Amino acid sequence: MSIAAEVIQSRKMEFPLAANGRTLPAERIGWLAPTDPGIGIDAIRRRYQDDGYVWLKGLLPRADVIDFRRWVFERLAETGLVELGSDFSLGLASAGGFDKSLADRRLMSLVRSAAYEGFCAQAPLARFMDDFLQGISYLHKRKLMRFVQPGSPTATPAHYDLVYLRGGTSRLVTAWIPIGDIPTEMGGLAYLEGSHALGVRMEAEFQAASGDLSAEERISAYNRHMAEGGWISKDLPDMAERFDTRWLAADYEAGDVVLHSPYMIHASTTNQDRSRRLRLSTDIRYQNVDDEIDVRWNNHWSLGDML
Repeated sequence: MSIAAEVIQSRKMEFPLAANGRTLPAERIGWLAPTDPGIGIDAIRRRYQDDGYVWLKGLLPRADVIDFRRWVFERLAETGLVELGSDFSLGLASAGGFDKSLADRRLMSLVRSAAYEGFCAQAPLARFMDDFLQGISYLHKRKLMRFVQPGSPTATPAHYDLVYLRGGTSRLVTAWIPIGDIPTEMGGLAYLEGSHALGVRMEAEFQAASGDLSAEERISAYNRHMAEGGWISKDLPDMAERFDTRWLAADYEAGDVVLHSPYMIHASTTNQDRSRRLRLSTDIRYQNVDDEIDVRWNNHWSLGDML
């Protein structure tokens, strides 16, 4: 373990991590190990294979990420989501209510915009993914951008991504990008330590049990052999206890990119930010263009698209 990783592992968690009404005990929480993109692509690939993830520090220009955060919240301001008169790059949640229906419609417009496409396809990331995948990287058309209010009970349950992409290759890579700083108190993604091997086992068990499913059901995250929505569990403390492991969290910063395996189990936690900052992030999927592509991901993300 590097000196930087040792420092991170020894840190105290200022806020207890919580999700779906359950709080994680301190002994079941650890820290992601950061990776300097400058160590070289071969070393990065080894870390990804060993750990199931790689947290790349400062891969993107910080100022560009902050500018994009400002752009997004400027366009969500009319919904009442953001505190009017504030610096939109801060993403301060309004004290009153907001028009969720309008915000959802606006978000669906934003993920179809040229500006968002450009953010996801920016040169530093595109070049890196070509090198990482050792070929021409393909960015799936279906891309997700999410905001989470402080104090919201919203938290993504534990899952692994292949559940939603079974119609194509398993040689996928998810890039999760914080759009702005996301320290632990704002939630962010947490990863179940060592769970990429667990995900492989779970997927093999599913495939062995899926003989009675139609081809359409087999690739659906909502088939009768899966939990609701493809989730593994909403109870993060129970999962950590059951598999005798930890959930790994991080203080993410604008410019960071986290890559994770399609088998890596992850979840989000509650946004407890006392400054009332909205959490904003995007998650996008890459693969080698020569591998089979899940055709369901050739459409823009739409709420309720069952993926």
